[in-house]
Amino acid sequence: MSTRVAENVSALELADYQKAVRLVLRHPLITSVYPDGAALATVRRWAEQLRTDLMEVLGYRLITTADTARLQRAQDQLDPTRPALSRSGRPFDRRRYAYLALSLAVLGRHGAQVALGELADAVAADAARIDGLGLDTGRKHDRDAFVDAVSWLTERGALRLADGSAASWAADPERAEALYDIDREVLTAVHQPTRVLQHVTSVTALLDSAGARSLSEGRRAQRLSASRRARRLVLEHPVAYYADADPELTGQLRAPALAEDLTRLTGLTIERRAEGVALVDTSGRLSDTRFPGGGTVAQAALLLGARISEAAARTGRHAPELLPVPSAAERLADRAGRIDLALPAQGVFEQATADREDTEEAEGENAAPAAPEFRYPFVTTSWLRARTKEITERYGAGFAADLRGDPDRLLDQAVDLLAAMSLVVRVAGGVLALPLLARYRGVTAEVKARPRVRATPSPPSTGSPEAAAPDALFPADDVKDPAQ
Repeated sequence: MSTRVAENVSALELADYQKAVRLVLRHPLITSVYPDGAALATVRRWAEQLRTDLMEVLGYRLITTADTARLQRAQDQLDPTRPALSRSGRPFDRRRYAYLALSLAVLGRHGAQVALGELADAVAADAARIDGLGLDTGRKHDRDAFVDAVSWLTERGALRLADGSAASWAADPERAEALYDIDREVLTAVHQPTRVLQHVTSVTALLDSAGARSLSEGRRAQRLSASRRARRLVLEHPVAYYADADPELTGQLRAPALAEDLTRLTGLTIERRAEGVALVDTSGRLSDTRFPGGGTVAQAALLLGARISEAAARTGRHAPELLPVPSAAERLADRAGRIDLALPAQGVFEQATADREDTEEAEGENAAPAAPEFRYPFVTTSWLRARTKEITERYGAGFAADLRGDPDRLLDQAVDLLAAMSLVVRVAGGVLALPLLARYRGVTAEVKARPRVRATPSPPSTGSPEAAAPDALFPADDVKDPAQ
């Protein structure tokens, strides 16, 4: 990179600066109350250096005000692993996202305070004009979804409860109410789209990767754009596989500068192996998801992953079938297609559609040559069901009762977690085992008396269930010198 990361930060203060970096990367919106009372002061102290480094290294914009810090990320992919969460910790569904968007619109044209019932009526009026949505405050299901959206805003400080209780209103709106103060500065920081939404004809128009490969860019600008995309790929994902990266990024992923920049920026270490590169966060200071982790789904996913890895390593007549993994472009097209089905047809400028078609035609004419095909071990859904049944029967005493009694749901959630951690990829009829999964081969588990399942990877040299997890991210025998 042209600018040294943390250039004006002394060695004695570097750890404090890296803490501020991790804080703003993990929480793109920081207010006086979110994620805690000290976070905003920590970020504001380093605001100038943060703005410089985050833009230079990652292409991210940091906007700070007296009461907020807002990180505007450059998005290269559609990422389903960071959903908004309800009060019970469940990911938002479409209804909750719709209520959140409509609440932002209503609050944007409101005064200094709003009653919850009044806000619900205004959102209901807008929701009634959207086919298949609606908001009926007489239905507990709708009220709960609406309060989840309001609580999300309250947690971040856009709304501040002045009187009453949202939970009481959700239980009985005829006998309870809640009054909120509106923080307009935080409200503005919550919703800062980087595109004119009336020009969006596909969700992919919200991504930055197409612009990163603009033909009008000079060679230096293209290199800078590629280096930022490579750093974002490593930072935002559990592992960046060389086989899955665009050809223009593989050189950047292998370059020593990437490790130097990200290590100095975040305080974490880079691990390289034959198949890819990863930013290792053993302490959980940056990661939004820990794996291995606690809870039924994480424990079942770890045990299932170990069995998939063992099956993938078989040879001879028991060797699994090898199938090609869908490319990143194919996965993006599939995900975008499903999202685009819900986009409204009205309110979109026709000229934008024509511009998009022209851009796609130009990109098609200048498309890069096809990448080599990589194949990975395949296991079927029926095989996964059988292994999940075995795991439940053996370790179910430590699992949550609702998931223990619904093995198909447990399997679905466990595979979702493995896929989110880049350990497997879903394909029709099963999953493909990716190289990182080999880290968890040989996992053993013990049901404790409390009861709880504790799972720990055991290295091949011992059979002890108490053995510690291996330090290497990928299998040690697959290590290669990146310079080779």
